[in-house]
Amino acid sequence: MSIARQALCVSRNPLSSYLPPRVSRQPIYLIQRRQNSHAVKDGRPFRMAVLGSGPAGFYTAYKVMSSIENAVVDMYEYLPVPYGLVRFGVAPDHPEVKNCQDKFEEVASSPRFNFIGNINVGKGLPLTSLREHYNAILFAYGATKDRKLGVPGEDSLKGIYSARHFVGWYNGLPEHAALAPDLGSGEEAVIIGQGNVALDIARTLLTDVDVLRKTDMTDYALATLSKSRVKRVRVVGRRGPMQAAFTIKEVRELLNLPSVSFRHIDPFLFPSNIAKLPRTPKRLTQLLLKGSSTPAVSAQKSWSLDFLLLPKQFHSSSADSNDLSAMTFSKNSLVGPDAFDSSARVEPADGEATFPTSLAFRSIGYKSEPIDGMKDLGIDFDERRGIIPNDGYGRITSLSSDGTGIPGMYCSGWVKRGPAGVIANTMEDAFSTAEAIAKDWESEQPFMAGGQGWDALRSEADQRGLRSVDWADWKKIDAAEMERGKGKGKPREKFASIHDMLGVLD
Repeated sequence: MSIARQALCVSRNPLSSYLPPRVSRQPIYLIQRRQNSHAVKDGRPFRMAVLGSGPAGFYTAYKVMSSIENAVVDMYEYLPVPYGLVRFGVAPDHPEVKNCQDKFEEVASSPRFNFIGNINVGKGLPLTSLREHYNAILFAYGATKDRKLGVPGEDSLKGIYSARHFVGWYNGLPEHAALAPDLGSGEEAVIIGQGNVALDIARTLLTDVDVLRKTDMTDYALATLSKSRVKRVRVVGRRGPMQAAFTIKEVRELLNLPSVSFRHIDPFLFPSNIAKLPRTPKRLTQLLLKGSSTPAVSAQKSWSLDFLLLPKQFHSSSADSNDLSAMTFSKNSLVGPDAFDSSARVEPADGEATFPTSLAFRSIGYKSEPIDGMKDLGIDFDERRGIIPNDGYGRITSLSSDGTGIPGMYCSGWVKRGPAGVIANTMEDAFSTAEAIAKDWESEQPFMAGGQGWDALRSEADQRGLRSVDWADWKKIDAAEMERGKGKGKPREKFASIHDMLGVLD
């Protein structure tokens, strides 16, 4: 995920629990097609373009290449470096989550795979150009926009940040490297939203910076965090603890932070008979009620989970100031036959709550955006839901027709189903799309004409002044980052600008 612990890998080999051993342990280029698969048509192999190099793109590519003999995959990425949110969204103190890169490296080692970095399809290379040279195009580029609260002061006051931007900032995402969040204005911080991303931010603000220095967090972020004055963090949600989106692991890590206390939650927010709860919510409830082992009197910092609060307004200290000083929430109450059910709704209740704060993070979800040129391919992006319309298996459909599929057009990951779940969910979703592609190819469903893929498009990219980066180039950038980190006692020191990434290759 980390923006979403959407990058949670389930083991050192993240596919071992999901594929038979003979599939998960073989190099991709040795995996043979399934019996009776129609691998070649008119003497040409199946060629697929993948837009996006995160888990959705790599896992779909893996499954397609292992299901269709001689399938060739060209993976396009707008940055010179791969892995998407595994690189730019995973919390730096969760390095084990990035072990899925081992599988992606294996996929990239196949001679039937091409990484084409630093090429922005849509803005740089027209999407319609791809149509002429592939049998299929897979959209797997994730969610690039965050949802907003829509309350007064959100866009006018300083000190209010998008969680996505903040996570991208400390992870070295070039577009957010210049964010420069002000962590020195006060001791209070509020995080709106109660998913794992919100808890990642809370943990980052509360963790001793010397611990973070041993991670791959960027040096500029470490310098800013070393000057942070934040001592108290509120993680606020509109529903109750039984409906919150965070996981046990994330909560436990925060509760176990040294010298950090946790404000106890009112027991009325939990069912009276915890023993009757299913295993996972029971464990989470017991953990929250137990709280932190650090008493408030001996803690240097503290945090809390505040429930049943709906954002109403951001405030400044005075009429002539644009500095955030407080935030007001309207109170909610749970409704429905079972207020402790995970799907329980809320409705407005009497009263408000105002918290002083100089720092606020909006962490209420993300949305995908359309790529320039989609309409030219007949794709009607669903702006309301932030996804590409599809049949649930990844076959892209048209909103303006009877819902029939568009030949050769597929989607995977967040742009297919919305931004939710960890990497295990993304992997299963990617496999579902890949199986649909393989099934359609075997049953000779309509596809695009195909062609030479990147071999044919390279000259057009050159004519447009675009500089592509291949996998060997990425490995040079990778090696340079690890060398930069070695002298600092950390896994790597990332390049946080495209100019510096490309500079390694010059």
